[in-house]
Amino acid sequence: MRVKSNLLKWPTGKLDFSDGCLLMGVLNVTPDSFSDGGQFIDRDKAIKQGRKMAAEGAAIIDVGPESTRPGAELVTVKEQIRRAIPVIENLAKKTKTCPPRRINISIDTTNYEVAKAALDAGANIINDITALADERMAQLAAERKVPVILMHMQGTPRTMQVEPKYKDVVVEVIKFLLDRAKRAEKFGIPKQRIFIDPGIGFGKTVEHNLRLLANIDKFVKTGCRVLVGPSRKRFIGKLTGKENPVDRTFGTAAAVALCASAGVSIIRVHDVAKMLDVVKIINAIIGLQR
Repeated sequence: MRVKSNLLKWPTGKLDFSDGCLLMGVLNVTPDSFSDGGQFIDRDKAIKQGRKMAAEGAAIIDVGPESTRPGAELVTVKEQIRRAIPVIENLAKKTKTCPPRRINISIDTTNYEVAKAALDAGANIINDITALADERMAQLAAERKVPVILMHMQGTPRTMQVEPKYKDVVVEVIKFLLDRAKRAEKFGIPKQRIFIDPGIGFGKTVEHNLRLLANIDKFVKTGCRVLVGPSRKRFIGKLTGKENPVDRTFGTAAAVALCASAGVSIIRVHDVAKMLDVVKIINAIIGLQR
């Protein structure tokens, strides 16, 4: 069962899926992210990049103040807030478009205090790789009436790639996400504001990632909106022989095309302008099939 409405509105933002799949731009304000570590740790550079991605067509800018790459160390709440909040405050101002529009901003964090500070600063979506494991995060999302992104991860960033195992990765990941979605609803978050994310690269082998992508339509058929983040991931490097994440553009484009054609609502990417071309073509083709 698909979500009926093409327009998702909440008190501080909206997303229009009328034309199909949308893009989320990745903005890591960290020194050690796997794909662009340190590139946007400078506040002014981060703000410039965020506005650039919005101008290129990103529907959401996802601000991440803590790396979640395999083996990543924890970052203190104070440091996460120092990195993220000034960037969010600036991006939350209306962009110089005609007419002026507000950028949708998600905060990529597992920490309640960071999420609260981000929402106070102008963020309007919570992206939590632990799928609201902390009940306070669920309560916060419900109180602020903002969308949430619930992701699956086996283990933690420090341990997730140490021999991940599943009996049936597709069945297990779907079950986990639907359980967490039901739990979120019990906290008062309506289904239309819940996105599920299979967590490509988070506690999965290359084969696990491929099986999830090959069956991504099953996630779409759950009735929850689906977000997928394949951009520059290690499995693409393994399959293509591209060791440097920035060289994985074409591999990423293939995964983006697959997800968009399967009915995924949002795809999280680094190269917004290039991936928007991919999505536009897929959306146009699907539009003729409706």
